[in-house]
Amino acid sequence: MDIFDYDNVLLLPRRCRVESRSECDTSVQFGPHRFKLPVVPANMKTVLDEGIAAWMAREGYFYVMHRFDLDNVAFARSMREQGLIVSISSGVKEADRAVIDRLAAEGLGADYITIDIAHGHADSVQRMIGYIKQRLPQAFVIAGNVGTPEAVIDLENWGADATKVGIGPGKVCITRLKTGFGTGGWQLSALKWCARVATKPIIADGGIRHHGDIAKSVRFGAAMVMVGSLFAGHEESPGRTVEVDGQLYKEYYGSASDFNKGEYKHVEGKRILEPVKGKLADTLREMREDLQSSISYAGGRELRDLRKVNYVILGGENAGEHLLM
Repeated sequence: MDIFDYDNVLLLPRRCRVESRSECDTSVQFGPHRFKLPVVPANMKTVLDEGIAAWMAREGYFYVMHRFDLDNVAFARSMREQGLIVSISSGVKEADRAVIDRLAAEGLGADYITIDIAHGHADSVQRMIGYIKQRLPQAFVIAGNVGTPEAVIDLENWGADATKVGIGPGKVCITRLKTGFGTGGWQLSALKWCARVATKPIIADGGIRHHGDIAKSVRFGAAMVMVGSLFAGHEESPGRTVEVDGQLYKEYYGSASDFNKGEYKHVEGKRILEPVKGKLADTLREMREDLQSSISYAGGRELRDLRKVNYVILGGENAGEHLLM
């Protein structure tokens, strides 16, 4: 198995078949809905809030609302009243099952439910998938996070409609340092490994540092790409604004950090400061334009054409080797 990550892989261009990059279609069908981009902000408190979630839904982007200090039922009701899709996060505890019960009892339901725990290849996740499918059978269930083909196979067999791949590759995650486990440093390889056995969509979660990494994720099997640090730090971002030496920053911390937990217990995340980078709408526009360029370099017209390109691994024993798969 070749071990590589985003920073040491480059995709190889093919003959361009469009007159203009603007002809390239970046939209993706994910579950029951189609979205403008195969990109979703990480479901973290410093990345999105209710206002950003509603704006993204109105504008045709996928979102997953975080589950921290939030009344999921009230949020779902508000989104339904606005005629917007409901995409929420869930844990695996009794309180999370109670939320599912309330969503069912009040007829609100949910379009997407993401079971979001650090180690998603777990008996508790199997039970939660079954519970959601029983109470809200129309919901599209995303389960994770995982990092092995065995986990993807199990989650799909347990009833998940999509799996989220990535154990600790994010900028504010320190799982590999604290536990010795994870996909940090080889997330793109792990994605390739997991996608080979998947029969349902995969969300690549973590390790994205540049817009080109989105195209690389799609090439190696991602239907959707979850992005944290590139979405943190916008003017609208809910993280606290901090000024350092005249420069404005936004607070960005991991869901498994003590900043999010409110206590130092089972901590696998940290806090950093992201430079304020303008408006979220501008970043999404730039992401779309860059992804259109990626598709044109792939010799295609739509996202799936990215899957057809070859690539090279830079450095090491595989330097310059062209790989087809």
